[in-house]
Amino acid sequence: MDYQTGNDIVEKVRGLLRENSDEETKKGSRRFFKENEQAPVHGVKSAAVRKIAKAAFAEIRGLPKSEIFALCDIFWESGYIEEIGAACEWSYAVRKQYQPEDFSVFEKWIDSYVKNWAACDTLCNHTIGAFIEMYPAFAASLTDWSKSENRWKKRASAVSLIIPARKGFFLPEIFEIADTLLPDLDDLVQKGYGWMLKAASEAHQTEVFDFVVSRKKVMPRTAFRYAIEKMPPERRAEAMKK
Repeated sequence: MDYQTGNDIVEKVRGLLRENSDEETKKGSRRFFKENEQAPVHGVKSAAVRKIAKAAFAEIRGLPKSEIFALCDIFWESGYIEEIGAACEWSYAVRKQYQPEDFSVFEKWIDSYVKNWAACDTLCNHTIGAFIEMYPAFAASLTDWSKSENRWKKRASAVSLIIPARKGFFLPEIFEIADTLLPDLDDLVQKGYGWMLKAASEAHQTEVFDFVVSRKKVMPRTAFRYAIEKMPPERRAEAMKK
């Protein structure tokens, strides 16, 4: 299979997305974003996007990973939420082939293309999360991202650890990132690290509880409520009154 075939598959995916779009889904998708984060949308439900992307990937599976990433770039450049979703499906599909140098590709996508929380979370939850589990030393790079001026890179530093956090991994880095982001005034950053702490509480409830309570006076309410959301009612009540 050659690279031109890959480009043809990209166009095939776009055609299928257009065929499966509907106005109600398009309107609903736009309601999820703030005015300054608006992204173009085809108007296709997430489940349908995943189905289309997975079927198309079967046709390019034999391409080298570098070429698959180049095809992902085409989707990323479009800015369309559904095409970004397809790119993330494809980049995650080759996770068994990840190499350390791929981190720079993922970082480039954040720096160049991520302009809303959906693109950020779709990339970070799976592609980057899987990479960090495979190459744990790169968790230190996430702590560097938390110091960025880029709001999406700051959110990415946290949401990349959601799935590893649920498995009990990277607790020191999770607390370091949360501490760095603690004073941030951006509600999407607050929700990002609050979500990360909530995920970490599934495996380390006591440690996260103690962390959150010790910082309650300075932690924004949004992050605080996210962090304790999955704790037992009695713990949530205790945290609220402390």
